[in-house]
Order: sequence, then C-alpha cells, then structure tokens
Amino acid sequence: MTLKAREFDRPVAKLGFKTRDSGDLLAWFEFEGKIITRTRRSKGSGDLPMRHSIRQQLKLNEEQLRQAVSCHLTKDDYITILRAKGLIPS
Repeated sequence: MTLKAREFDRPVAKLGFKTRDSGDLLAWFEFEGKIITRTRRSKGSGDLPMRHSIRQQLKLNEEQLRQAVSCHLTKDDYITILRAKGLIPS
C-alpha cells in the first residue's frame, strides 16, 4: 500500500492530531494533555517515503492504517487501539 500526502492528512485531521508546519508537517496525538504518538511527513506531493515508519509511529497495523486512510477508523477506535497497546491507561 502506498501512502500519499493527502491520504495521510485525512486520518490526521479526523483522529484529532495536532499539527505544526516545520521543514516537514509534524503531527502528534494528545490524550488528556499528554503526547501519546507523533509522526511527520514531508511537504512534497506524491507517495510518501517511510510509509512503514509512519504506520509504526501511529501504532497501527496494516489493516488499521487502511481503515484510517479510508476514514473508517474513528477517534474512539484509535483510542481503543492505543489502550490495548498500553499507551493510554484504561
């Protein structure tokens, strides 16, 4: 699965990541004021390099990343995934 910049931006916005423009687009997910995950993407268009690293930084498997890109993964679903991985306390 390739990942394009626009495809990256959709789940970042839908899942409530905060972003900041730097040399790259920096994105991080906060829960109760604590940063849980963070990632970045280059500002170029086209296929993103390091798609595998982005997926790992978001703490998602391949299927979960597909769901996020197709907008079938909600913020509550994402929080449930992070809880199951022990990143967010229950």
